Amino acid sequence: VHVWHAIELMIFFVYEMLLANFRVALDVLRQPQHMKPGIIAVPLDAKSDVEILLLTTLVALTPGTMNLAVSHSRDVLFVHALDAENPQELRRQIKDGFERRVLQVLR
Repeated sequence: VHVWHAIELMIFFVYEMLLANFRVALDVLRQPQHMKPGIIAVPLDAKSDVEILLLTTLVALTPGTMNLAVSHSRDVLFVHALDAENPQELRRQIKDGFERRVLQVLR
């Protein structure tokens, strides 16, 4: 079961990376005033060092996002996004996309 989840995570990551590259390219081609960068707080269900490390690595490798910090209590990840116009949607994408799959692989 874990092997299938790991394969699913890899496929999802490649898909998200390609999609993010396309979005960043469009943002660069558009005029700068269309970009709405921002910092969002993502509540974490990941608790172990390995879970948080894998999640933050995947987020950092995705174009258009950059990890800023994990809270001292380890329950919030702060992410800078090139396009943070809809912070709830971005938070949902990280939680339901990367974090859920990371937890499936590691738990």
